[in-house]
Amino acid sequence: MIYSIFCSIINKIYNTIVLKRNSVQFKSFPCIRGRIFISGCGITLGSGVRINSGLKYNPIGGQDVCMLVTHNNGAIVIGNNVGISNSTIVARKSVVIEDDVMIGGSCKIYDNNFHSLDIEHRLVQPDTDIKADNVVIKKGAFIGAHTIILKGVTIGEKAVIGSGSVVTKNVPDGEVWGGNPARFIKDLY
Repeated sequence: MIYSIFCSIINKIYNTIVLKRNSVQFKSFPCIRGRIFISGCGITLGSGVRINSGLKYNPIGGQDVCMLVTHNNGAIVIGNNVGISNSTIVARKSVVIEDDVMIGGSCKIYDNNFHSLDIEHRLVQPDTDIKADNVVIKKGAFIGAHTIILKGVTIGEKAVIGSGSVVTKNVPDGEVWGGNPARFIKDLY
């Protein structure tokens, strides 16, 4: 019990330093279980954000920790009452997660390709001509564990994405999608 309390205090100090060092803006200090990894600036968190980061806090996320990474002038905006478990979000342009969204263990949300598709650009260091496009996850959506969401995708309000899906195109409001690539399964209403 004492060890658990001690670890919780150390993690809170660590997370406070990481949030401050990366100029993360927040309405209220997020509930972070474990230690978060943040790289870059332009990150905003709403109130009531809950983050599990590490095997101990959500075993279905594997060895992952929660990572929020921005490159260049990228932005990550996370709304109110959002829950995230051991997931990675990378923004070169913009990732917006609206209120009341739940993101399952070990999800990956990428708004860019990380590398150029053209070998001539890819060989240049740093890599040039990296394509990026906004990702938006609308209010009340649920993203199942181990899902990958790729650049340019909007997931509609209250939509559900099945575990292990690869989302490559927009998902309308109130629909269930799943698979690789993700496709329509059924309407919720």
